[in-house]
Amino acid sequence: MSNSKTIILVHGGFVDGSGWEGVYNALKKNGFDVIIVQNPTHSLADDVAVTKRAIATAKGEVILVGHSYGGVVVSEAGNDPKVTGLVYIAAFAPDRGESVSSLIANPAPGAPVPPILPPVDGYLFLDRDKFPASFAADVRPSLASFMADSQVPWGVEALQGAVNEPAWRSKPSWYLVATDDKMIPPDAQRMMAARAGMHVIEAPGSHAIYVSNPEAVASVIEQAAEGVAPPVR
Repeated sequence: MSNSKTIILVHGGFVDGSGWEGVYNALKKNGFDVIIVQNPTHSLADDVAVTKRAIATAKGEVILVGHSYGGVVVSEAGNDPKVTGLVYIAAFAPDRGESVSSLIANPAPGAPVPPILPPVDGYLFLDRDKFPASFAADVRPSLASFMADSQVPWGVEALQGAVNEPAWRSKPSWYLVATDDKMIPPDAQRMMAARAGMHVIEAPGSHAIYVSNPEAVASVIEQAAEGVAPPVR
């Protein structure tokens, strides 16, 4: 089985592209070409450039998928003419002039606070002991511990990078809300998806839903590739 669109997967902060393995395998099984971007997460401009180089290597049309901070990256890089659809997985979906920093500046009362440690030399980490509960509560404990101990430094400059023109304003977009997320509150996810007019699907899962439930994530991506909107609830 062959599908004409290439799926490009963009990871978020504190992690690298290896977490997409389950989603990759599910998509490949169903005949998709898949590219996994390895962004340095030093700055938004650098990550957009790396993602656009991946888009340039893709065959034909592209569905661009971002998790968490990766949503900011795909919002900017998704303006590439080869991109025909966007998918946000528990991701930031900024509007013009917004960044991760601006989107998290005023958390709702009672919202969980991610255990981000003070920056060192311009880079951030999550508290390793609190990482599993906050980021990957439904991931098997040994893997969650590995993710905590293998964190990628996330540049403060990347958090402050603002989107110029979000691609979701001109491209059909889908959003998977992780309903048990302790990093980006589900209500914040719903708000960003609603204001962008995205097709919204919800599934139980932590911020690492792409690791813990790759089949659900792959299903949303395949809907986007087929241009299928979810049923009205």
